[in-house]
Amino acid sequence: MNIEIVSGSPRAASVTHRLVLFLERYLKQTTGHNVGVIDVRDWELPLLQQEVYSHNGKAPEALQPLVKRMFEANAFILVSPEYNGSYTAALKNVFDHFPKQAHKAFGIVTASTGSLGGIRASQQMQLLINALFGIGSPYMLVTPHVDKRFDGEGNLLDPGFQKNIDVFATEFLWLAENLAPELQSIV
Repeated sequence: MNIEIVSGSPRAASVTHRLVLFLERYLKQTTGHNVGVIDVRDWELPLLQQEVYSHNGKAPEALQPLVKRMFEANAFILVSPEYNGSYTAALKNVFDHFPKQAHKAFGIVTASTGSLGGIRASQQMQLLINALFGIGSPYMLVTPHVDKRFDGEGNLLDPGFQKNIDVFATEFLWLAENLAPELQSIV
């Protein structure tokens, strides 16, 4: 199975991206799935697109690798900080350039340096997943004080948070693997 973690923070020194690095490593070590990171900072997508990239031929040459990954993804994990009570515009902009993601599993991960962990962003992300015709896991990973839980390389600093990660990953993988049973992990 191809799982893409979409790192939704456009900030150069994103503390949210620490969590992305951890999840990528964690899923690669604990599953046999192909796990990649689509970082919004790596792609120059216009804010608005008149036409969605419905196949590789419609996208500009520079975006061909992104198009390939989006179409080959069987599941997504959306990771975003909270901006004014919602997820980032950069995260939504990635999905606006592609057709609906019908029947694909989605995991929701939010992060904040504050005590609420991006909970309001997680609620808005549920609406986005519904609009994409995706299927969201009800087990979200809401991460308060992300700057104290993960270091700059994505190492977990707070061992007490591991259970939250394990529950999120287990439930997300259950959903993704049941939506595409032929792609289940061999590990």
